[in-house]
Amino acid sequence: MANGPLEDWKQQQRAIWASFTPMAVFTLPVAAHLVRFAGIQAGEAVLDVGTGTGIVALTAARAGARVTALDLTPELLVQARDNAAIARCEDIVWTEGDAEQLPYPDASFDVVLSQFGHMFAPRPARVVAEMRRVLTPQGRIAFATWPPEHMVGKMLAFLGRHAPPLPEGASPPPQWGHPATIAERLGGAFSPPFFARGAMQLPALSIPHYRLFLEQTIGPMQKLVARLASTPAQLQQFRAEFEAIAADYFVDNHVHQDYLLTRAQAR
Repeated sequence: MANGPLEDWKQQQRAIWASFTPMAVFTLPVAAHLVRFAGIQAGEAVLDVGTGTGIVALTAARAGARVTALDLTPELLVQARDNAAIARCEDIVWTEGDAEQLPYPDASFDVVLSQFGHMFAPRPARVVAEMRRVLTPQGRIAFATWPPEHMVGKMLAFLGRHAPPLPEGASPPPQWGHPATIAERLGGAFSPPFFARGAMQLPALSIPHYRLFLEQTIGPMQKLVARLASTPAQLQQFRAEFEAIAADYFVDNHVHQDYLLTRAQAR
């Protein structure tokens, strides 16, 4: 049986994030902030959804948690396993899988974490339901997302305007950066969420350096640049528009990327 549009879109996402590894190192401080914000304790069973190269999973494991980590992209899991071997965190369970269909039994985890991962799954209601399903009755959720009004949220919206429309039923990722939307999505399954904020500082020698790095590591941007390569004037305009967005956030050889943290307890 042929896949539907949403499943086909997921398979595209699975492929286009394979180049993310060089960017992941800049999320190290965010991972530490998220793990501390979540209150991870030694011995807790923790699931990291959208683990990528395993940065949050490894940070939680070093805090003494029993960690399982899931990602849709197998190339990133190869890097995650390599990172775990270097860090001597050999007990993490790595799983290739989908945030909308978590391959774990009910009530398996004390905490579910996600750092800029679950927000890219197309159907938020399914993601929330799955995260709640695998939590213990008193478990908690904590995640980092990109607010739509700041650099990365604006970048995602900009890329969305230039890309083909999302398939029917899919929600734009930046919606996960709005506190009111998060509270509505968590709804009756969780207590009212608690929020905090932080900033990820990405070093860059210039705005064009920043843009080029993203073109090499951020799958959706990489794909758009490849599509526009045959129309140089359009590609030049695309790059100029992106650099104009980034200019407001470039200070002292850093691009200031604000993020939002959310924590809530299961009901």
